[in-house]
Amino acid sequence: MRVTYYLEVLSSWCTWAEPAWAELKERYKGRAEFEWRIALMRQEDFPVTRSQCEWFYRRSGGTVMRSPTMLNSGWFEPGRTDAFQNPSLVAEACKDFGFSDDRVRLALSRAALVDGRKIGTMEEAVSLAARASGVPAKKLRARAESAAVKARVAGSTAEFLSHRITQRPAFILEDAIGDKAVFSGIVRIEPIAATLDAMLSDTAAYASHAAHHGPVPPK
Repeated sequence: MRVTYYLEVLSSWCTWAEPAWAELKERYKGRAEFEWRIALMRQEDFPVTRSQCEWFYRRSGGTVMRSPTMLNSGWFEPGRTDAFQNPSLVAEACKDFGFSDDRVRLALSRAALVDGRKIGTMEEAVSLAARASGVPAKKLRARAESAAVKARVAGSTAEFLSHRITQRPAFILEDAIGDKAVFSGIVRIEPIAATLDAMLSDTAAYASHAAHHGPVPPK
C-alpha cells in the first residue's frame, strides 16, 4: 500500500492537512508506505495582495477549520516572481541530504505561515532549512538551485497534474491489486482513512484467496 502526498510548502490548505498526514502515518505504520512530493502552485494560484491573503486565511482557518489562531500573512511579498517556488525547492533539495521526512519542510511552512517570516527569498529559506537540518547553507543552496532538483520538482508537479486534479493537498492511494483512490483538496483524515481501510481489506482478501486457491488458472 502506497500513499503519496502532493503539497506546496506555502499552501495554507496543506498546513491544515498536516495533522491528518501525521496521524495517517502513525495509524498505518508498517501497513503502508508514505511519501510526500512537491506540486508547485501556479503564480496565479497565489494571492496578489497581503489583504487578499488574509481574506483566504480567515475563510480557511476561521470558517472551515475553526482554528483558534489565524495564519500569518507576513511572509507575503507582492511582486516577487520567485518567492513562491523557493521554499519548495529548498525542501526538495534537503531530500538529497537524507531529509525525506517532514522535519525540514514543516519548519519552512511554520516559519512562513505561523511566524510570518519572508522565506520566499532563497537566502532566508536556505538559512532556516540549514538550521533545521544541519546541512551547510552553501551546499544546500547549491543543491536547491541545481538543474537536477528543479527538474525533479517539475516532474512531481507534472505527476500531480496527470491525475487531472488542481487542489493541494492531494493524496494518491495505491494498493498491490491495482486499485487507486485520489483525494484532492481534502484536509481531514476520515475519508482517507476509511478508503485506506477498505483497500487494505481488499488486498488482504486477494492474498487469502491466493493462499487457498493458488494463482489464476492458465487460459
